[in-house]
Amino acid sequence: MVRRRRMVRSYDPERTIEREMLDELLRLAVRAPSAGHTQGWRFLVLDDITSRNSFWEATSEGEPDAWLTRLQTAPVLILCFSDKEAYLDRYAEPDKGWTDRDEARWPVPYWHIDTGMAAMIALLAAEDHGLAACFFGVPGERWPALRSAFDVPERLTPIGVISLGYPAADRRSPSLKRGRRDLADVVSYGSFA
Repeated sequence: MVRRRRMVRSYDPERTIEREMLDELLRLAVRAPSAGHTQGWRFLVLDDITSRNSFWEATSEGEPDAWLTRLQTAPVLILCFSDKEAYLDRYAEPDKGWTDRDEARWPVPYWHIDTGMAAMIALLAAEDHGLAACFFGVPGERWPALRSAFDVPERLTPIGVISLGYPAADRRSPSLKRGRRDLADVVSYGSFA
């Protein structure tokens, strides 16, 4: 499944995904690791044409390019959000002992990392269920429009979106021509020296 998984940007517009399958993918996604078992992720599923159109209107401007046109064929969008406040609250609990909720204690924003891990599990689960998926971001300048369109609380940060559907005949992405980097280029043992 890991070797087969790739980001797919074109979907069969005639095939829908049942909510039972979406629920199964999300049940797997929320099994991701999370700091302090906080589980500070939130998901907004857009599986109807009206909500998907509202998403595209809120997050893009002008005429869509070829990439966006293909991506807009996805019958489902899963918006992935992180909740920093949930982590600050969790680590102020007695078993963690950081009563001051100081964000400086977090050298890395695990609220974002944990949400990314949950999204990765959803991508793998999609592959395992014969679905195609792509993870992409929402430009920061479009966050206010996204928040407004879907009543997203300020405490939630948009981490990315999973487009989901059954694959259509897809041109190979030009990025794939780059190939995978050799393990020796990205892994060091003992030191980077």
